[in-house]
Amino acid sequence: MEQSPLMLLPELCLLGGAVVTLLAGSFLPRQRQWVARLIAVAALLAAAVSAALAFPSHQDGHFGGGGDMETVFGAFVLDTATGVTRLVVVAAVLLVIGLGVDELAGTARESETYTLLLLGGLGAIVLAATDDLLVLAVGFLLASIPVYALVGMVRTPGAAEAALKTYLLGALSGILLLLGATVLSGIAGGTAYVDLAAGLAVAPAAAVAVGALAVLAGLLFEAGGVPLHQWVPDATQGAGTAAAAFLTTVPKIGALVAAARLVDVLPGPLPWPLLVGLLAAATMTLANLAALAQTDARRLLGWSTVSQVGYLLMPVAVVSSTSAAVPALLVYLAGYAVTNLTAFAVLAAVPGARSLADFRGLARQRPGLAAALVISLLSLVGTPPTAVFLGKLTVFTAAWDGGLAWLVVVAAVNTVVSLFYYLRWLVEAFRPGEPAPTADWARGAALAGALGVLAVGLGAGLVTALVGDGTLG
Repeated sequence: MEQSPLMLLPELCLLGGAVVTLLAGSFLPRQRQWVARLIAVAALLAAAVSAALAFPSHQDGHFGGGGDMETVFGAFVLDTATGVTRLVVVAAVLLVIGLGVDELAGTARESETYTLLLLGGLGAIVLAATDDLLVLAVGFLLASIPVYALVGMVRTPGAAEAALKTYLLGALSGILLLLGATVLSGIAGGTAYVDLAAGLAVAPAAAVAVGALAVLAGLLFEAGGVPLHQWVPDATQGAGTAAAAFLTTVPKIGALVAAARLVDVLPGPLPWPLLVGLLAAATMTLANLAALAQTDARRLLGWSTVSQVGYLLMPVAVVSSTSAAVPALLVYLAGYAVTNLTAFAVLAAVPGARSLADFRGLARQRPGLAAALVISLLSLVGTPPTAVFLGKLTVFTAAWDGGLAWLVVVAAVNTVVSLFYYLRWLVEAFRPGEPAPTADWARGAALAGALGVLAVGLGAGLVTALVGDGTLG
């Protein structure tokens, strides 16, 4: 069913806010760039309210709401996945701005950073909501290009190297995505997913495999999954804290929901669950092993976010096999977003700390920040009653119900492995020492994020009701 373009009000708020923020920043003196920040925050709040009002009233664990699919312009789907993505992305960008105030205030590129955050968030929503290959390509570019600029915003050799690596891999991934979209639309006779579902079922299996793998490769770059994950730890280490928090969180939300929508319409005879399951296992295993050797806190979180993508690919693998997959993916995405941003808020609150040893004395001198760090890292492991624990419980259940019991075992082993490098960071924080001075706004964002982690974990009933029935299988 076609809906009014006014149903795109959240996206229009983000787009309009980005334009006004950029224009305002161009005419404001550097000491008054906080006005641009207020405009960006106002746009995000307006987007959040309009997204909440437009949230679908029917949820059943499937894309499209299970009945007649509601779309705008035949390419933007208004279902539960879109509604949850809107709310999570907007909340994530708000938290990124909050943790980045101390870092960005008064800098030469403050207003441009807020503009890029809004546009990147808009791109993530478009990625997650579309069911058309052409719009998917547009969403990929809209989500990727702001990331390139954000990584290179810090004028350091490390940031320049990371920006170049990110751009080159992104350009390759964009070419692969466009190539795959061309192949799939050519053999299916259309670019809409409804055409793919009908046309690919009778198309040559080899052509379907080439096209689908190329599109998935592009989405895996955006998400930070194997084999196009190499940019993530470098970009996380070289970029500013706010930019690193954004690029390890927001683009992944859109890319993973987009991947689930695509896999859901791919023809059954090809072993897509096994293929995506193998990618999930490789992603989490490689990232966790690499994280064990890290001593830089930012690079450790970079590898951590790659490992989380491995867990998030589990419901994508079984999206066609069980109705629990979509709700599980959405629950995990919400829990991961608030948890990861809380960890980055702690980094932003102690701007002088780079290595794990720099956090010595944090528990004694800054107990509130230490508590936020404990909550966020234990949540990333999957410790109850935190947000990621709820996410892991749902995705493990969905993968088991979908027939990938072996993947659940691999994920459980990887969870145990991840405990070692997260605990290593916590041990340093509880050792005696003198931590660096802290930043007020980031400290507040860290505490707010920690409360959000606990709220999502403890409010499991409300969260599962929001994303739909069948979450727990």
